[in-house]
Amino acid sequence: MFTGIVEELGEVVAVEPAGDSARLTVRGPLVTQDAVHGASIAVNGVCLTVVEVNGEEFTADVMKETLDRSSLGVLEPGSPVNLERPVRLSDRLGGHLVQGHVDGVGRIVSRRAEERWHLVTVSVPAELSRYIVEKGSIAIDGVSLTVVEAGPEQLSVSLIPTTLELTTLGRKGPGDPVNLEVDVIAKYVERLTAHRTAEPAR
Repeated sequence: MFTGIVEELGEVVAVEPAGDSARLTVRGPLVTQDAVHGASIAVNGVCLTVVEVNGEEFTADVMKETLDRSSLGVLEPGSPVNLERPVRLSDRLGGHLVQGHVDGVGRIVSRRAEERWHLVTVSVPAELSRYIVEKGSIAIDGVSLTVVEAGPEQLSVSLIPTTLELTTLGRKGPGDPVNLEVDVIAKYVERLTAHRTAEPAR
């Protein structure tokens, strides 16, 4: 479990295709300080399992499901990536509950620069729009953000200077893909409500 508070902007060192999967090596001096085999690290919002640690670099396998459901497949050596270690039970929840299980990929539609912040509009897959509400939470490339506006096909968020400087979102422009994870609570509420509605009357 993560909170969407990016700890570090890492860099992809190598991508090794392996049939319908890939092996990803990432440099992250901070997140590798206590990383061990089997540990979890979120890369652009995708929870990956560490299979090897070598100094300031870690390697993880990326399966077909992950490549199909996220934007990790477009990464190449030199690509910047958002990195976050799992939250400890004793930590404060600075963002919101993020599982690292990407629901789909959106694309940046536009960004408007203001004096100290940017308004970014992102396209949303139709099947995800019902989980996104104005002033609700959304994880974009693993960054916990508050939704400014929510529509049937897109959403908008405001990026403060810290987010622009310390995450990949400060470097992405129109057309770039981004990983989206909706609030898991919304999905559970929908499932429970649907189950209750389907129960026969007694």
